[in-house]
Parts: sequence; C-alpha cells; structure tokens
Amino acid sequence: MGATPLTESIGTALRALRHASGRTGDVVARRASMSAGKLSKIENGKVLPTVQDVDLILTALGVSDDAKEQFLTAARAAATEETAWRVLRRMGPWKHQRTIRAIEAGTQKLRLFQGQLIPGLLQTPEYASAVFSLPPALPEETHTKTVAARLERQAVLHTPGRSFHFLICEHVLRWQIGEPVIMALQLDRLLSLSRLANIRLGIVPQAGKKPDFPMTCFSLHDDRLVIVETFHSEVTTRDPRDVQLYADTFERFAVISVYGDEMRDLVEHIRDGFLPQQERD
Repeated sequence: MGATPLTESIGTALRALRHASGRTGDVVARRASMSAGKLSKIENGKVLPTVQDVDLILTALGVSDDAKEQFLTAARAAATEETAWRVLRRMGPWKHQRTIRAIEAGTQKLRLFQGQLIPGLLQTPEYASAVFSLPPALPEETHTKTVAARLERQAVLHTPGRSFHFLICEHVLRWQIGEPVIMALQLDRLLSLSRLANIRLGIVPQAGKKPDFPMTCFSLHDDRLVIVETFHSEVTTRDPRDVQLYADTFERFAVISVYGDEMRDLVEHIRDGFLPQQERD
C-alpha cells in the first residue's frame, strides 16, 4: 500500500508525538507489541494503522487519556477499524494474539460475551489447539506458535487489580469442537477459574426468554474500547455511542445469566455428558 494523504497525516502526527516524548522507535515498538519495521511504516505513511495500533502506540508514548482521546477522535475516521481474518492470517495469527495480549494488559475491567466458543483467556491448551485446527488449517509451526501466544495471554488473569466478567451462552459449552475428553477438561477448567475472586462467570441458559440474539462475540475493555468478532473480520470501535451500545447489550444478557452454584451445577451437568459412562457411574 502506497502513501496517501490520510496515511501520511496519521503517521506524521504519531512520529511527532514520539519525537516529543524523546523515545526511540525501538522502545516504542517494543512497548506497543509491534515490530520496529511496522512502526516505521506507520510513521512514514506506508501503512494505515488500525485503531488498535494507534491505541497501543499512544499508550507506549505515555500520552495522557485526554490527549489520547483528542488524537483518536481525529484519527478514528481515517484509521482502519475492520480487519479481515485473511489479512490477520497472512500477517501471522500469533502476532495478532500478542496484540490482543497488549490490549488486555492495559485493561482494568474486561467484560466479554461469547456465543461462539470458550473465551481464549479461559481455554485449555487442548481446546485452543482444536480451535486453531478448524478450517482453514494452519501450518504446523504457525499452529503451535498461535496456540502458545493465546495461552500466554492468560497470565493477565492473575495480575492484581484486574477484574473479568465473562458471559458464555450455554450452547457454547455443548458445541463439540474436539474429542469428548477435551470438552470435559475444558469445562473443568471453567469450574476452576470461576472460583477466582477477580473472575465472574455467567452462563446464558438456553431455556427462557432472551433479550437479544447472540449475533457476535465481543469484548469491552473498560469503557474505552470494544472489539467485535464476525465470521470474516474483527471490528474495533472507540465511538462512545458504540461502546455504550455493547455495554447495554452485555448487561441485558447478564441479567438473565446464571452464576455461582447454579452456574457450576449447569456446567458440571454438561461436562458429565462428555464423560464415558464408566466414569459417571
């Protein structure tokens, strides 16, 4: 992609901010979880950064929240907010996992709604491997690196001062993407993590009237950023109206979800259905 007025203006502004901070490109790139080459291309207008890229760069520069919001308001219209999975795949899916890890590391309160699969932060190695084995299949080395990068993200669950609220639709627990034993172990993992003080896990039951359709899965990062996943792309938005829309949707599903012992009884019942008969007796 060649330079355009839009890419040049965004890159020039980011480069000016970096120079003003006194930080080198290598330092900022490392803190923003991207290569120095990518940062250079962004600063020189060769690559139009995504909203995620802009957020990570500004955070690495130590820009104040007010200044960051002013800059992002100006950049939002130009920044790419939708990235096709085929593009992320071409770039290296493990690199994308590292980008998400950096975003999660900067999030104090994460709310995540899943109607498709077990959230990555809660996956077992076996379940994650099964997820990345789905078509289109990844080359073996890429598969291994991507699974490892996803599991590395889970360290944030044990970072002090962070809270996590997960909502998972009941059908996700029953959606078999691996051998029964993989599903059983995954549900055991959910039960274990649900007892951590900083994790609130709710299951949206299949029975009963629903407030909406589980059209997409999405994650709310504090009240500043939403990442939405569709079949063909990942969409990032910082627009306060969009953030509020997803926050309201999350709360509607949270109201009808089951928690605590009721949730664990449900998960245990589904888990036991994946176990061989002799293990249940």
